[in-house]
This record gives sequence, C-alpha cells and structure tokens, in this order.
Amino acid sequence: MVDFILEYLPIIIVAAIIGAFTVAFLLAYAALRRHKEASDDQERMFSDKEIVTRLLRYARPYWKDFVGVFFIMLFSIVFELVSPALIGDIQKLIKEPFQLKDLYIRVVTYAVILVVSLICTYLQAMVLQKTGQKILSQIRLDVFTHIESLSHEQLNNIPVGKLVTRVTNDPNRISFLFTNILVTLVKNAMVVVGVLAAMLVMNYALTLMVLCFVPFVVLFTMIFRKFSRRVHRQVTNATTDINTYLSENLSGMKITQIFNREDSKLSDFTRRSAKLRKAKHNRMYVFGVFRPMVYMLFVSSQMCLFYFGAKGYIQQTEFLGQVIDSAIVVAFYMYISRFFNPIQTLAEQFDMLQQSFAGAEKIFGILDIVPGVVDEPDAMELEGIRGEIEFKDVWFQYKPDEWVLQGVSFHVQPKQTVAFVGSTGSGKTTILSLICRNYDIQKGQILIDGIDIKRIKISSLRRHFGQMLQDVFLFSGDIRSNIVLHKDDVTDEEVMQACRYVNADTFINKLENGLDEVVRERGNNFSAGQRQLLSFARTILHKPSVMILDEATANIDTETEILIQDSLEKMKNIGTMLIVAHRLSTIQHADNIIVLSHGKILEQGSHQELLHARGRYYDLYTLQFQKEQLGKGE
Repeated sequence: MVDFILEYLPIIIVAAIIGAFTVAFLLAYAALRRHKEASDDQERMFSDKEIVTRLLRYARPYWKDFVGVFFIMLFSIVFELVSPALIGDIQKLIKEPFQLKDLYIRVVTYAVILVVSLICTYLQAMVLQKTGQKILSQIRLDVFTHIESLSHEQLNNIPVGKLVTRVTNDPNRISFLFTNILVTLVKNAMVVVGVLAAMLVMNYALTLMVLCFVPFVVLFTMIFRKFSRRVHRQVTNATTDINTYLSENLSGMKITQIFNREDSKLSDFTRRSAKLRKAKHNRMYVFGVFRPMVYMLFVSSQMCLFYFGAKGYIQQTEFLGQVIDSAIVVAFYMYISRFFNPIQTLAEQFDMLQQSFAGAEKIFGILDIVPGVVDEPDAMELEGIRGEIEFKDVWFQYKPDEWVLQGVSFHVQPKQTVAFVGSTGSGKTTILSLICRNYDIQKGQILIDGIDIKRIKISSLRRHFGQMLQDVFLFSGDIRSNIVLHKDDVTDEEVMQACRYVNADTFINKLENGLDEVVRERGNNFSAGQRQLLSFARTILHKPSVMILDEATANIDTETEILIQDSLEKMKNIGTMLIVAHRLSTIQHADNIIVLSHGKILEQGSHQELLHARGRYYDLYTLQFQKEQLGKGE
C-alpha cells in the first residue's frame, strides 16, 4: 500500500489540490445562492434559454451568412485536428531512417493547411463583423421605436440616462455574441469533439486520463457562470446609474453653478464612479479566478500525461493495456493543448457571453414594457376633422385615489377659441394632454367630431393637432429642420410663408444664415420669444385642425408678446383653438372661458359674462388687474 502511494504520490497531490479548489468553489456558490435569495432586487431576470431564443430571432434573417461562416470554419478546424497528428508523424519519421522528401511532403502539407486556415479565419471575421453590425442596428432601431411608443406617464417614470444606455451601451455588449462568441463556441465544441475522437483512435487509455479532468471543467464553468452574470449585472446597473446622473446634472449645470453646489455634485458623481469601479473590479476578480483554474486543470493533465508517458516509456510498461511511445506523447501533448485551448478560450468567451446576456436582459426589459396608451384593435384612420371636441363626465388620475379631473364635461364647437383658467393643479394642462391621448382616462368619454378618441388611431389623432407649449423644445440642427421636422416635400418658400404668418420672419431675416442658422442644443442660442415663434411656425406648417397653446405666452418680453398676440389672432382663423393662460388679458376675446378648480368646472362663459357673474373668474381678473396697475405705478 505504501509503495503504491509513493509510486503515485504526484497524482495524489494533484487530485488533492483540485479537490480543495472544488470544495472552495462549492462553498462560494452556496453563499451566492443564499445572498440571491435575500436580495430584494425587483428587476426581471431572464433565463439563458430565453435570452438566446430572442437574440437568435435577430440572427434568423442572416442565416445564410452564418451557414457560410460555418463551412469556412471547417477548414480551420481541420488544421486543429490534423496538425498534431502531422507533428507526431514527423517525430516518428525522424526517429528512424527516412528520406528527406518524406519530411518535405509533411512540412509543405502542414504549411498549406496553416495558410488556408489563416485565410478562412480572416474571411470568417469579416463576414461576422458585417452581419453582426446589421443585427445590432436592428436591435437599436427596435429599442428606439419601442421607446417612442411608450406613454408620457411611462417616459416620466424612466430616467433619460437609462434609456440612452439601453439604446447605446447595451447593444454594444451584445455585439460580441454575434461577431465572435456564437461561432467560436460552435467551433470550439467541434474542435473538442474532434480532438477527443482523434485521441481515442490514437490511445484510448491516455484519453480516459484526460477525460477525468472534464467534470471539474464543467463544474467550475457552471459556478463561474453564476458569479459572472451577477457581476455583469452590477456593472450594467452602475453604468446606467452614472449615465442617468450625467444626463440630469449636465442639463442642470447652470443651476448647480448658480447655487454653488459643484462640490456636492462632484461628491455624488465620485460615489457613483466608485460603485462602477468596484463592480468592474469584481468582474475582473471573478474572471481572474476562473481562467487560472482552467489553466491549472490543463497543466495538471499535461503533468499526468508526462508522468504516465515517461513511466511507461522508461519502464517499458503498458498503461491500461496500451504501449506509450515518444510519438504518442508528442501527439498527445499537442492534442491536450488543442483540447484545453478552446476551454481556456471559453473563459474569455464566457465572460463576454455573460456580458452580452446582462446587456440583453436590460434591452428586453425595455422591450417588454407594454405601452400604456395603445390603439384599439378596430381603431380607425381620420383623413380630416372639423375640430368639434366634447368631454362627457371625464374622471382622470395620475396616481390611485388622487383625482385630477372629477366629472368634467364641456363642448367645443368647430373653430371656436376656448380658454382654460384656474390655479396651479386645477387640471388645465391635463385636459389638453387627454385630448391628444397622451394619457387614457379612467371614466367618462372624450369625443372628436362625435367619435370616441379611443376608436381613432393615435398617430391619426395627433396628426390633426398642433401643440405649442411654454417650454419650447428645439433640436440641434438648423432653423429649417426644426420647423419642417423632416416632413417631406416642403419648400423653403412654404417654410418662410409659415414664418411670415406668425411673424417669425422678423428675426429670421436678421440672421446671417436665415433658415440655415445653426440651432444649438435645446435652442439655447435663441431667446424664449424667438423659440416660441419658431414653434408657432412649426405648427402652422403642419396645418393642424386643432391648435393647443399651453402657457405659450408666458415668460416673454413685451415686444415679442405683441408679435405673438398678432400671430394668435391670425391662427384663430385656421381651426379650433384651446388655450391655457395665466395672463387673463390674453384670452379676453375667447369664445368660451372655462374656469377650473381642483379638477372641477366652476363656471364658463365669455369674458364679459364671467365678469358680470362676479364669480371665481371675476376675482382672478380683478386681482391680476390690480397687480398690473401696481407694477405700472412702480
């Protein structure tokens, strides 16, 4: 017994070391599962099968490209399988008397196979890169299109930085899957199977010895998969957190500077950066443990090969009934490298695979959000509308049991101008949002030309509305693109005609580049009044049947206000106009004024009728008039 232990002591030591690492890995895995059960992370997690299935749908249109890559890949696999046998044959050849031409034939054969393999590898990489970029473009397009379909409420609840990350960073993480990982995994699997077959044919005893290490490779890989997915989720979440923070704080940098909060914001950013750094360190640590473990198994298998090979060769003994000579040892040394190289490469591939899966989880999480406002199955298209609007006992709430509108009913005739007034939170802006179906009501009915708006396709409904808001949003580009908004078949003369109609030409003509004047981010190189006039021109150009003005005359200078008031008088002739305004002087000529308070209509009528009634509108108008007189006195 003692002699047996001493004889096989190196093998026993190797087995003990592998066993110790196995126990440590199993204990770490058990601790991870307990931590997972205690976690309160509510974000949905997808199974590998579901992720792969959904990703393969994007690859399906390009199946011919992947089949072509598969056949190209076969040539490089041939090199992996044939080269060790050729080297072993050369070792056996030079050991005995031989003719030089036999050596030349084998060397040339090896060189030809190598060159063909390199060419195939190049072609494979080019095809995969082109195909992969097409797939990624489609994923980005689907995510962006789905974000466009989300309701205002859903968009308000999702940080902009998070959405930016989903469209940009996360698809990049998936790119490895299509450009490298899938094909490499298939190739490595075929190489491993082929190498095993070749080794079995050459010497089944040594092959069985190598196979003793495979269960440990599988076990380590499965445990690594769990740790890797977890740390990749941490990296993705931390990246999203930083992008969200930057998106908000770069937009509000002026406020930070005004209140001298640079140090506080820097501290917040540093804390988030540290969290991302820690997450990436954890990812590097997990990968740094797994790769050496696989390499340890590789070295251990070679040590066992040399031990049994040398023992059998020196002592002229058989191993499991088979003789081992130097040619078999050389060939098996290379075959073991071919066997474990794909497995070691799998460490890197598996790390990128988990990175891709973590990114895919985030993308599918967005794609699985069901839009809050959707078309009914039998929704219709409207070619045109007259502009008749009716609210019938409408109830609406943003949050449960907090009613913003309570039983609101009113009727707007075609081409009427109707104004909504009331204190902040009375429901004025909400009414305008509901008409465009930015939100869906809980009770009641909203009719356009006698048709329930839920029976009209959302795109068709909004096509007939023109909205002019207090906070005008201009896109980076030029004045023309901001007015046209990529509408086809619009000439410069039509654009300028719309600008003249709303008096926007008064400042555009003074600009050096006219319609080609550059618009910086959010239009910050134009005044509030100029941005508002551009929004009027944008609305007029699209010829809406109903125009909505939500505080469109607020926060502008007196000179611009005169231009806007003149524009409004012209626009009244176009169609129905709905106005929300705090300056009651701007709505005196409205056909109907609806006074709201706490989501209910208190009174309605013309300016003179409401003043004569001496109700809420009278109080608001008198108070505002007194303030204006006081301001003039100062």
